[in-house]
Amino acid sequence: MEKKRTAMITGSFDPVTSGHMDLLRRASEMFDEVYAVIVFNTEKNTGVFTAGERLSLLDAAVKNEKLDNVKAVLHMGLTSDAAKTLGARYLVRGARSASDFDYEYSLSQIMKRFDPELETVILPARPELSMISSTYVRDLLKYGCELEDAVPDGCRDLMKEMYAEK
Repeated sequence: MEKKRTAMITGSFDPVTSGHMDLLRRASEMFDEVYAVIVFNTEKNTGVFTAGERLSLLDAAVKNEKLDNVKAVLHMGLTSDAAKTLGARYLVRGARSASDFDYEYSLSQIMKRFDPELETVILPARPELSMISSTYVRDLLKYGCELEDAVPDGCRDLMKEMYAEK
């Protein structure tokens, strides 16, 4: 029996973007199971959306994309602990630029100290998504701009609704 290849993609997902979804879609084609892990630090009350709202938005986007082998989860703690809990051997990261790649490469080396078995896979962003970030989406929300291609269809209306309530 072949062992499942389980990966995880970590982030704040505050909020989920089209770039995140592209990364999840691509990872879902490479791995048997993929966890979208919302890393939430309870000691820092930063960000626009609560942990529960982030999970709802990410879950809605994953379901809309019909990514059956992707599951959104919350984790409070170290990434290496999340990997052990979820049985993930791969950490998938995105890089929008050379500086992102350098940063992710450095993090992968640090991660090896916590878990030598955890392999990091860095995927370059698609050119049309390379300028989309959660910060950009938060600015679009703040100024009442259209979210268009910056946010996945499956959670766009819910995101606008949640933001309007703040």
